[in-house]
Amino acid sequence: MTTGDEGSAGPDAEVIQLYGEPFDSGFALAQEHQLAADHGAASAVYEQLLALAESVEDSPDVRFLRAHLLSDLASVRLTATDLTGAEDAVERSRRLLDGIASEPMGPRGRQLWLEVLLKTLLCGADLLRRSGRLDEALASLDEAALRLPEFEDVEGLRASELGLNRVHLLMERGEWGRAEEHASALLSTMPETVAEPGVEPGAQAAARPVLETVPRLLTALGLICSSTGRYDLAEDYFTRAEDGFRALGDVGEQQTLVVHRAYTAMHRGEPDLAERLFAEAAAVFAQQERFGDLAVCEQARGYLAGLRGDATRAAGLLESSLARFERLGAVIAAADTMLLGAQQAYDRGDITEMKRLAQQARDAYQAREVYERCAQVDLLLAKTLEHNLNVADHGAREPESVGTALSLALPAALALEAARYDFATAHARSQWLQLADDAMALAFRLAVRRQDQGLLFELVEHRCAGASLALDRTTVSATRTGAAGPAVFPGAAVKVYGPGGRDGSAPTLGGVAADAAASAGLRVAPPPKVRMSAESGRVALQEYVAAAEFRYQRRIVDEEEVPFWVTDDLTARPVVQIRLADADDLFMAWTWAGGVRGFGTGHGPADEVDRAVGALAAALPGAGDGAEGMRRAFATGALTDCEAEHRLARELARALWPEGLTEQIRQVAARAGRPLIRIQPSPRVAQVPWELLAVDDTGDVRLIELADVVTTAPASLRRTRVTDAGADAREADAVAVPHGETGAVVLVLDPRVPGFRADSPLGSVLGPPGSDPELLSLVRRRLDAGAVVPSVAAPAEAFRRTDLDRDWLSGALRKRPRRLMYVGHVSGAPVEGGQSEDGTLHLCCGPGTDGLAEPVRTHRPLSAKDLLLGTLPLRADGEPGARIWPAPPRVALIGCESGGDLRFAESFGLATAMLHNGAELVTAARWPLPTSFAFHRLGGLPEAVRPLTDAVLAVDAAHEDPDPVRHFTGWQRERLSRWRATGRVEHSPLLWAALTSIVV
Repeated sequence: MTTGDEGSAGPDAEVIQLYGEPFDSGFALAQEHQLAADHGAASAVYEQLLALAESVEDSPDVRFLRAHLLSDLASVRLTATDLTGAEDAVERSRRLLDGIASEPMGPRGRQLWLEVLLKTLLCGADLLRRSGRLDEALASLDEAALRLPEFEDVEGLRASELGLNRVHLLMERGEWGRAEEHASALLSTMPETVAEPGVEPGAQAAARPVLETVPRLLTALGLICSSTGRYDLAEDYFTRAEDGFRALGDVGEQQTLVVHRAYTAMHRGEPDLAERLFAEAAAVFAQQERFGDLAVCEQARGYLAGLRGDATRAAGLLESSLARFERLGAVIAAADTMLLGAQQAYDRGDITEMKRLAQQARDAYQAREVYERCAQVDLLLAKTLEHNLNVADHGAREPESVGTALSLALPAALALEAARYDFATAHARSQWLQLADDAMALAFRLAVRRQDQGLLFELVEHRCAGASLALDRTTVSATRTGAAGPAVFPGAAVKVYGPGGRDGSAPTLGGVAADAAASAGLRVAPPPKVRMSAESGRVALQEYVAAAEFRYQRRIVDEEEVPFWVTDDLTARPVVQIRLADADDLFMAWTWAGGVRGFGTGHGPADEVDRAVGALAAALPGAGDGAEGMRRAFATGALTDCEAEHRLARELARALWPEGLTEQIRQVAARAGRPLIRIQPSPRVAQVPWELLAVDDTGDVRLIELADVVTTAPASLRRTRVTDAGADAREADAVAVPHGETGAVVLVLDPRVPGFRADSPLGSVLGPPGSDPELLSLVRRRLDAGAVVPSVAAPAEAFRRTDLDRDWLSGALRKRPRRLMYVGHVSGAPVEGGQSEDGTLHLCCGPGTDGLAEPVRTHRPLSAKDLLLGTLPLRADGEPGARIWPAPPRVALIGCESGGDLRFAESFGLATAMLHNGAELVTAARWPLPTSFAFHRLGGLPEAVRPLTDAVLAVDAAHEDPDPVRHFTGWQRERLSRWRATGRVEHSPLLWAALTSIVV
């Protein structure tokens, strides 16, 4: 075979000289038609050329020409959603290519044969994906991957197309997290810009093939973000993709973007805009006879018509969409339409039709292993049962009906919740949880309806177990389903399944792509099993977890187990462990230990909880409000006015605290002394100062007067905490840390942040060095008691230092001190971003310091992400953060919202990072702290009164005590007494109630 050696293999600005006329100009003309979205004209050109080629005397070269024409024709037919015609062309092309594989070829001829073979395999994989034959599609991609190393892919076109097809396959199966990571990694290896004007035509053409894949990758990322609730980011990707398609002159893809934007508008809650865009796109697709894309528009418009209450129009559009998908052989898309039809049949009250369509859809999903859609159907059926329970009297059969609904809803909810573990960033996972939370709320409602206290207890325990930090560079599989809201709408029409196995294996990425994937974000793994009983070995929700893992082929929990209760062996006094979970309403579970037995559950209605939490938020200085927020908190906030503060404390107690639990605490305290309350708040109530709750209707009795209070972190930390390089987790509880442990005290007191003056936003928090005699006395006491780091000759030298950067801190902590006290600036992460690991400490690090946080002017902060991941994302021989910054047993982080970790669905902020790295107790702040200067300026206090200094002294003294929690809460009780007696602002809980001790 010699044809390939006689012409130029690379693209030209005009016509590629390859086969001679009229074939070369015909290929160019067909491509022009395809870019203009005139697929009928492009097909006609290829068919004419094919007929001509078949009339030429047969030879290996002619058979190769026919294979090439058929491969391109298949691509055009596929774009036009002629799946049957595309399949015929792919099969014929492949037969011809296989038939000449053993013919003699020159080096260039072999490369041309490989290129057409790869195009045919990729087109075939895309075809199989669209027709729902996902395993066959994966096999075709795997074959292409095996052939790819033989091909001289100079521009990287075929490699990028293979990667894009894998992304689409991941999306089709609903593997959104893996799809996003794969697409982002692939995109990071590819140039995106169009060649500059004036560049030689040949050079610009040479760059073009890679560019053709870039906007398609951007489109895929936009669809992933839109399908997982990140609409602004989706629009950014679509805009960049549109620019790329415009530069390429690809009209068809620009038109398809209209559908994607309509899809985004629909899920964003903009139905009118969505309808207009879908109608606009449908008109174009009908004219171009792109019937598959037209069916997508009809599917969506049918959904929108149902939302408007136009049942007749909705039924007609869905019927038309279903018929088109079935004619095209698009099985999964057809099943998506059935699922919509089932939802709308239910809305019409046609239960028989709903069940028929839902079961047909589920059968299609199950056969093709699209398990996220199976979960979606199960949730629809469970919601149907719940609604029926609400409107009909089931009599003696109600327990059976509730049990059936739970057997459908809870495994599906667990699978949806677990899908988040595949996303590479906490932001993506937090957005996904907003979609999945509706399913979990259904499970909680059904448990309440069954009055199953044991199930509610286990639901709360599982919900509070927390994700586990994954420090390796591999990922687990992910699932996507759209289970949000009362109606169900399927994922994007251009969806796609993973190249990895169902066992959680990850796609293999090499070179820069692997590095990009590894550094994409903080990876997490499923939570541990929560062991509910040492005797029976039962773990939380074990039968529902087993059902979810079997039905949906997804790992729900890790194989490791943690006991839900660990305090019995560590304390002699009574302890009540309380955990709270958000599931629309607020749910609480508690259990007693330390010589007391008993457990209970409770829940607060969402509207009451939200109202109380909103009142608290109005009283606090918001993290993003800066000086104005602090000024408002002093001027009008409830925490600086005695009467208003008591009203707020009572409102919080009514909404969040069961009266029955208060009575239990009173009874225990009367018999055995003041108990310890260990409370793990849900994100919604993480800023609540539980100590302040006014739990008595007849007087002003606060919770802290009945018990000591400590905050607990998720149970997943019990197995991930490390204390030094290679050490296993320590299981000790902070309240039992032995007194007199040897080692130094590390003091980081108001470090000077590079580039920020003392009176700037990141300036001094404690005032000029030596100006506060009580702080000087604190340092002197520590010097007299033992070693202090940094080494100082005089106490004043410990303040406003310029040499306390992350490298210094690493060296100090590697020497195993017994304590760390940090007093300085902390920047909390925005809750809406979902990434608690973005919280930062401000040390003396310059902008050139290696780290994972972005520089702030001439300074790079030390983030919680640094403390957790260390240098793993920065270099191949990197170390985890626990080896670089091993935390001592007791850590104080006195800075604004330094303990805001628990406000996030995933607690990986500064306080949690210290616990992960080995700390047993971390004292931190729930909200932004006012400095003494703020009290002087906004509260009118004289300069000699320094409330922040008092708090620092109290924390220091508590951390030197054998029982730091008892000591610190004793100080808080003393502050409460002064506040009630004087009402003076220096005793306001605005400062002292912000501080809490956090343990595992």
